[in-house]
Amino acid sequence: MASENVIVVSAENFESEVLQSDVPVFVDFWAPWCGPCKMLGPVIDQLADEYAGKAKVAKIDIETDDATKQLAVTHGVNGIPALMMFKGGEKVGELIGGQPKPALAGMIDEALA
Repeated sequence: MASENVIVVSAENFESEVLQSDVPVFVDFWAPWCGPCKMLGPVIDQLADEYAGKAKVAKIDIETDDATKQLAVTHGVNGIPALMMFKGGEKVGELIGGQPKPALAGMIDEALA
């Protein structure tokens, strides 16, 4: 079951939800056809619950529309899942591909430090 703490982000609300956020934001760029993205889904949900109130966890389906595809290009997404950490409107971390939960939590922890 998907976590209610995961924010679904689009091109329309990326700036307000991610770039203008008062707390660090972990962003998962993904697509429904991506096997590793689907495998990572439960981990993303767990992180959203564990970091609720300290950091945001957001998912962006890069296949939603042309604006969302362009958003992925703008942020240098060359492969998915692309996992990025934003703090103060800047990208401060990035991992590509399926990753173990400790690597993702470490990226969030580093942004919170």
